[in-house]
Amino acid sequence: MTEPNFASGTIWTGDNLPVLRGMNDACVDLIYLDPPFNSNRTYEAPIGSAAAGASFKDTWTLSDVDVHEHGELADRNPAAYSVIEAARMAHGKSMQSYLIMMAVRLIELRRVLKPTGSLYLHCDPTASHYLKLLMDGIFGKGNFRNEIVWKRSGSKSDAKQGAKHFGRQNDCLLFYAATDAAEFDQPYTDLDPEYVSKSYRHRDPDGRRYRLDNMTGPGGAAKGNPFYEVMGVARYWRYSEKRMQELIDRGRVVQTKPGGVPSLKRYLDESKGRPVGTNWDDVPVLQANSKEKTGYPTQKPLALLERIVKASSKPGDMVLDPFCGCATALVAADRLQRKWAGIDLSELAIKLVDERIAEDRGLWGGAIRRTDPPKRTDLGDLPNYRTHRHQLYGLQEGVCIGCDTHFPFRVMDIDHILPRSKGGTDHPDNLQMLCAGCNRSKGGRTMAEWTAARDGEGRGA
Repeated sequence: MTEPNFASGTIWTGDNLPVLRGMNDACVDLIYLDPPFNSNRTYEAPIGSAAAGASFKDTWTLSDVDVHEHGELADRNPAAYSVIEAARMAHGKSMQSYLIMMAVRLIELRRVLKPTGSLYLHCDPTASHYLKLLMDGIFGKGNFRNEIVWKRSGSKSDAKQGAKHFGRQNDCLLFYAATDAAEFDQPYTDLDPEYVSKSYRHRDPDGRRYRLDNMTGPGGAAKGNPFYEVMGVARYWRYSEKRMQELIDRGRVVQTKPGGVPSLKRYLDESKGRPVGTNWDDVPVLQANSKEKTGYPTQKPLALLERIVKASSKPGDMVLDPFCGCATALVAADRLQRKWAGIDLSELAIKLVDERIAEDRGLWGGAIRRTDPPKRTDLGDLPNYRTHRHQLYGLQEGVCIGCDTHFPFRVMDIDHILPRSKGGTDHPDNLQMLCAGCNRSKGGRTMAEWTAARDGEGRGA
C-alpha cells in the first residue's frame, strides 16, 4: 500500500479517467460511485436551486474511441471484454458503449483501492445485471459481498395505469471488497418497537428490560459443547462451566420455574440494535422540502452515504468518489472524520461541496481545485524512458505498433501509449515503438484516440 499522491479535500474538474490513471496504486480505503445509469434520459437541476446549471445526458452511443478501448480490454481483462461483447449482442450498442466507459474506469478504481478497501457502485436495474458481471471480471467473483437493494421509501413508483410491469422503486448497490482482508464494521439500526414490546417483556426490580435466551448447546458433543449440571438441570451448554458460573454470579442466569431449563438474560440497553441486511427500506428519498436538498439531479440522502462510510472505513481513511456530483459522499466522509477526494465533469461539484461543508464547519477553507491529473509517486526512480528503446525494438521485432510495418532502428521513436499529460507514466508497460511518421501523427493523443481518428479518416477517404 502507498500514500495518496494528492491532498485530502481535492476535487478535480474534468474526465475522471486521466485523474484515476495518475493516482498511486493501493492508496484509497473506500470508493463510492454513483455513475450515470444508461437510463436514456437528460437530467437538469431546476432554476433557482443550489445546483442550478447542473445537467447531464445519460445516453450512450458507440464511438470509434469506444471501439478501440474495447479492443484494448481484450488484452487487459478478457473477462470484462467478453461481458461487454455479450451485452452488445443482448442489449445493443448503447449498453456496449456504456459498459466500455465503465470498464476502463473500474479497472483503474480496482488498482487504486487498498487490499483492505471496498467499493460500492450505485446503479439501478437498467444495467445492474451487466455491471455485476463486469465487476466479477474485474474484482473477481470471490470478492463480491452483497447486492444491496435501496427502496426509495416514500417515493412514487413508475407504474402508471395500463403499465405492463410492477412499479420500480429501488436502486442497487453492488458491494465488492478488494480482497478477503477488506475491513467491515456491521451497521445496526433501531429495533422494531413491536419486536421490543413482545421480546423484551421482562424487567428487573430496577426497571431494566430484558429477554430470555436459550443457553443449551446445539449439536451437543458433536459441536464440542460441554455437558454438566446447572441449577439441577444436566444438559449440553453453550458455555464452559467457568463462564457459566461467572454469568450466574452476575445474576445473568435465571430459572423461571423449579426444574426448568436456565435461561440467559439479555438486556435491551445492551443491544446494538438490528443488524442491517441487504434490504434498505429505512432510508427515505429526499423530499422537495428537505433541508439537505440542493436541487442536483439524482442527489442521494446523507443517511445512505453515512451508513456506507461507517461500515467500510474508519476515521482517517481516504474516501474517493469519482462521479461526485453534488458531493454527498464527500460531505458524509467529512462529517465522519475521513479524508476525501472527488472528481466530476462540472465545477458545480466544488461549489456545492464548499457550501455544504461550510454549513457543518462554519469557517471552511474550501476544496482544493485541480484540473491536472496527479503524478504518480509510487513507481520509484524510473530511468529515462528513452533507455528502453533497444529493449522495446527487440520485443516488437522492429515492427511499428501504429502501421504494422518493419523499420530499421534509427527511424523508430519511443512513445507513451497513455501520454504523461493524461496520467501516463514512464513505466515500460506504458511505452511502445512507433515509426517517426506514426509518432508525429499520434502527437499528444492516447493510442485509442489516435487509432480511432486514423481509422475514421481512412473510412472517409
